[in-house]
Amino acid sequence: MFSRFCRCAVNAQLRMTSLPWSLLIRTVILASCVALLTACSAKPDPNTLVMIIESSPTNLDPRVGLDAYSERIDTLIFDDLLTRDDHLNVEPQLAERWEIPDPKTYIFHLRHGVRFHDGRSLTSRDVKWTFDSLLEGKIRSTKAAVYGLVDHIEVPDDFTVVFHLKEPFTPLLWNLSDGAMGIVPYGASGEISSHPIGSGPFRFVSAEQDKEVVIERNHDYWGEKPKLERVRFTVVPDTTTRALELRKGSADIAINALTGDLVLALQKEPNLQVLHAPGTVLWYLAFNTRDPILKDARVRQALAFAVDRRPMIHYLLRDFARPADSLLPPESWAYDPSVARYDYSPERARELLEQAGHPAVNGVRFHLTMKTGTEESTRLLAAVLQQQLRDVGIVLDIRTFEFATFFADVTRGAYQMHSLRWVGGNEDPDMFEYVFHSSKFTPHGANRTYYSNPRVDALIDQARSVLDQETRKRLYGEVQEILAQELPYVELWYQDNVLVCSKRVRNVTLDPSGNYDFLKTAELEKR
Repeated sequence: MFSRFCRCAVNAQLRMTSLPWSLLIRTVILASCVALLTACSAKPDPNTLVMIIESSPTNLDPRVGLDAYSERIDTLIFDDLLTRDDHLNVEPQLAERWEIPDPKTYIFHLRHGVRFHDGRSLTSRDVKWTFDSLLEGKIRSTKAAVYGLVDHIEVPDDFTVVFHLKEPFTPLLWNLSDGAMGIVPYGASGEISSHPIGSGPFRFVSAEQDKEVVIERNHDYWGEKPKLERVRFTVVPDTTTRALELRKGSADIAINALTGDLVLALQKEPNLQVLHAPGTVLWYLAFNTRDPILKDARVRQALAFAVDRRPMIHYLLRDFARPADSLLPPESWAYDPSVARYDYSPERARELLEQAGHPAVNGVRFHLTMKTGTEESTRLLAAVLQQQLRDVGIVLDIRTFEFATFFADVTRGAYQMHSLRWVGGNEDPDMFEYVFHSSKFTPHGANRTYYSNPRVDALIDQARSVLDQETRKRLYGEVQEILAQELPYVELWYQDNVLVCSKRVRNVTLDPSGNYDFLKTAELEKR
């Protein structure tokens, strides 16, 4: 009943567009906060870390699972050929080293002594099977498209794997690293999701849909062995319930699963601690560049100048975010910090709108429609944008739909403005091809803005085919410079990784991707 009241209060506040936007944010947050209730403490299992996740993984076969929970749990059960460092560069994992004798040939040399959880040795035959099962259609998965430029794979001996490409494709290394494709045993069929067998630091124990996934330490792991004996991922869909589980001690960890207000409330609990670090999840505004109004880059620039990120980061996210200015996060080796920025300036926004031929008539220049999903954070963002754009003479009409309907409209171009997030995909500069290349207009890619620039296409094509990283960085730098001028997107902020955990958990380190690698080093204090 109380949660239903809060939703009604939020809906009422979203209609109060006459309020100043800063007061609107404070009022809506006050209406939507739920007090943490007193609960009895549960005695935790000294050998099991309980981690809260919001929903079950869809498929624990690393060739199939695409959702965040599947991929992040898979990285604990399976090893990839390569991994990534804090600057999102690829590093050795199962492959100790690799050679690229020509742009279409990649030779990987595997570690010796690696075993699957059932005791079988991991060899080049398993690597070839993993990818051939996708390329030959033995396993039906959309991941097969990622490796579409692989012509064939050779295994000259048990510890050498040779990828032959149809054409140069520098992003191959990224697509072989850290959660992209864990290696499965030779002959593994489509039933692997029910009992996945990998070679990673944890082995699968059990899973129950919409309830839990249990993994345990792999005592025979080839690398540094985990300190945790067992991890239970418990599914808790409701945000307030997640907070209560942490507060009463029946759960140990939740990452990026609580509102900023709940994090601040839990921070005061004597048995809990909060860790946060810069993350790579990107919130952005997107414009339909075919729209009669928004096709003018001056209008898009004016919108960028009219948006004030600072109060949104402070009130909506409780400062657990940092302003964004590129599709790429600053941690990426290809990130260019020198591109044009759009600091809040309503005066400059009005000047650009005048230049673009949109004078104010009775205080109004034109109407725009922003479509959103039903998620409260997105609706709050739209309400604040409505207030800020009104200040420069733009009336923003908000249309809210269930996510499936909203996303269907976005993918068929039936919108003027929308806001979404990139989770993980924006860590690799090859994402520019998927999002901004003119060959990737939706539904063939994620160019949902219908942005087209022949120079950007040429730069992206060249960057995908050269091996030298400095050359690629220069090319992607020019891409970022052009995009910062033409603005098919207005990047809003990169969301921090925020982890709340029991004080009995030690040695937790967050990385920018927000994955579950911290479970490889975490340990439980023995009391």
